[in-house]
Amino acid sequence: MTHPLARPHEDERSREAAEALRLQECAAEPLRAIGRIQSHGTLLAVDARTGVVVIASEDVARWLGRRLDEAGSESLTWAVSHAAAIDPVRAEFEGTAYDVIVHRDVDPVVVELEPVVTELDYARTGVVGAIQHLASLTDPDELRTQAAASIKAITGFDRVMCYEFHDDGHGQIVADEREPDMEPYLGLHFPASDIPSQARALYLRKRSRVIAHTEDPGLALTTLLPEAAPLDLTEAELRAVSPHHLQFMRNMGQVSTVSFAIVVDDRMVGMFTCAHRSPRRLPVLLRRALEVLSAQVGAQLSAAQQIRELRRRLEARERRVAIVAPLYGRTDIASALLSGERTVLDVVPADGVLLQYGGGVHTAGTVPSPIALLDVVEELDAGRLAWEGLPIERPELAVEIPGVAGILIVPLGPDGDRLVFVRGEVSRDIDWLGDQGPGNRDHTLSPRRSFSSWRESVTGRSLPWGDHAQDALALGEEIRAALVARGQAELAELALRDSLTGLHNRRFLDDRLDALLAGAHPSLAVIFFDLDDFKSINDTRGHDVGDAVLAAVGTRLAGVARVSDMVVRLGGDEFVIVCVGANEVDAHHVATRAVAAVSQPIAVDDAVLRITMSAGVVVANGTTTAAGLLAAADAAMYRSKRAGGDRASV
Repeated sequence: MTHPLARPHEDERSREAAEALRLQECAAEPLRAIGRIQSHGTLLAVDARTGVVVIASEDVARWLGRRLDEAGSESLTWAVSHAAAIDPVRAEFEGTAYDVIVHRDVDPVVVELEPVVTELDYARTGVVGAIQHLASLTDPDELRTQAAASIKAITGFDRVMCYEFHDDGHGQIVADEREPDMEPYLGLHFPASDIPSQARALYLRKRSRVIAHTEDPGLALTTLLPEAAPLDLTEAELRAVSPHHLQFMRNMGQVSTVSFAIVVDDRMVGMFTCAHRSPRRLPVLLRRALEVLSAQVGAQLSAAQQIRELRRRLEARERRVAIVAPLYGRTDIASALLSGERTVLDVVPADGVLLQYGGGVHTAGTVPSPIALLDVVEELDAGRLAWEGLPIERPELAVEIPGVAGILIVPLGPDGDRLVFVRGEVSRDIDWLGDQGPGNRDHTLSPRRSFSSWRESVTGRSLPWGDHAQDALALGEEIRAALVARGQAELAELALRDSLTGLHNRRFLDDRLDALLAGAHPSLAVIFFDLDDFKSINDTRGHDVGDAVLAAVGTRLAGVARVSDMVVRLGGDEFVIVCVGANEVDAHHVATRAVAAVSQPIAVDDAVLRITMSAGVVVANGTTTAAGLLAAADAAMYRSKRAGGDRASV
């Protein structure tokens, strides 16, 4: 039955605190060295040097101090000396046939004996066909569902579930193959404490886990080594079960289970759990085969995830490139990021975004008061960039920016430049495996009593940032790189510009003129300009007025030049126009217009000044060098001066 219930934020924080307490309690349980085994099997530990039994489960305590070869079983003796845990050996002990699992990489050597499950001896052959069938599946949901169905058909368990573990530790049932009369669990979530981190760590060493009977009191281990540390049963098949977990299973209506880890890159990402309502046990070799099947599923899930992630990254990269590319040019930064055909909101979906850059603040989408938002950002924990539950985690700040639950901060530089993405609160329902409230437990640390579906309406949170947080950080890095490159380009451009007039300078002319002459342009002309009697302006009006006159002259020369021409200030009161694709007539026309434009009155402060200019025009020939061309143009300019100035000569 589903019970809708809206929890206030205080209740959610209380529940999270209780979950943290359970996880802490689980971490303290001695799972590895629990000191007992499940009673369907037998355990003996043999001194590697003497062959003497030094630890024994209480059902065979009589073997303490004896050599195991006294049992008279050649296959058992051989197994102790040669077998590996992954490959059990069939042997007889005291008249009963067992599957013998030997752990020879420890001292004392651990020997586990599991009675043969005759009726399931050959069930493992079905696993090969299941693996072959699953190998062709690429959809993760279908893969897990089909795998769970195959495992159920092979094992005969009442129910086989597949769990997926989320990044925050909690899990979700993503496949549920069950008998018709059983309550459905598909899609339900469960807290991390149901399978705590300590238990998950054991699955990285031991990929399957058998719990044969929830009412089994187990067998204590007896020992001749009282001073030794408790026997580490991490990789043992028979390791006894936490009383807490046994109660959990009983509350869930499970009598026996067997689970198989799904591991990807040394991380447990999921699990298949087989559950039965009566005692049921699988033989060792069948479990080994199902471990292989689970590993195959893990490999296929990993491959599918890698393909999805690669596609997502490529698509995100394309969107970032479209946004960042204009930054390498002269495009306004705020416009490129917030107002183009594509904006940063196409990379990081959000309700709105704020850009703080170069002392200015710009926004796009729905954003609260920029001042309030930036004040909140300054108060948030330094180093933490992503927030998804601001009203829950920092309610005293959330009230300053109503409606905002998620914040993602992307630094753009050391001076506080940044992007701030915001998301509003999104109410969503989460269906849990049992009521997560305190009323469904005997006390905080006890397991839930009921596992019927329980719906929680979650408020105070935005949609998770998820992979978009990585996209945002990548966007930030690329924006920073573009801005650095842009700054370097601007510095390089400044090195080739005259700071007073904004025209190109002598360095630029030397580089470009050499390149133009080397390129064998069909026609190229140089016009050399010099102001007539400019010194008198500096002497009578001062250098500030003189600089204003030079700036005005530069503007007028740029105004009369053609689009293809290059206007250069050589220094002082000397200017050059390089006319590309011009003959002598074309260049002389440009020079004449320039002389006329400069001769017009120039207003500086309260004064109106008039100045003239002399020009010399030279056309390049096939043997002309850059220095020779400038010298010839300079000589032509002096001919103009000698003729009275305010004219152009060739």
